[in-house]
Amino acid sequence: MSEQRERVEIYLEVCHPEAKKPCYARAGDAGMDLYAVENILIKPGQTVLVRTGLKVAIPAGYEIQVRPRSGLSLKSPLRVANSPGTIDAGYREEIGVIMHNTSQTEAYSLQKGDRVAQLVLQKVPMIQWVPVEKVAEIGENRGGGFGSSGK
Repeated sequence: MSEQRERVEIYLEVCHPEAKKPCYARAGDAGMDLYAVENILIKPGQTVLVRTGLKVAIPAGYEIQVRPRSGLSLKSPLRVANSPGTIDAGYREEIGVIMHNTSQTEAYSLQKGDRVAQLVLQKVPMIQWVPVEKVAEIGENRGGGFGSSGK
């Protein structure tokens, strides 16, 4: 049975000859794998920009989120530093992944073609602020926050 999901056209420019088009690993996946376009050594505690060799044009009302890959996060000290990163509809430069090596002792290398993150398309409605005197009087106030329900 083929999955029927809404499809949104995203224009893709390949700006590096080694770039790989993002793709879904399996039917039904929310995220598309995103690949490094060059070899890079990330020193202990260092934050770098990992190039992808890709540019996109996203329609108004959408964003693409750059999220960590769970396998890379589990099996390495690398983290997507600004997770989730946002690619806005008006951004036309090369997609980069801000990657941080949390190890204080070991460098970690990424190789050209390694899966470094995933991309997830999201609808982005606009906020329209409605000034009120007290938000606690709107709807139900659950009370508490920042760990108020336990550990």
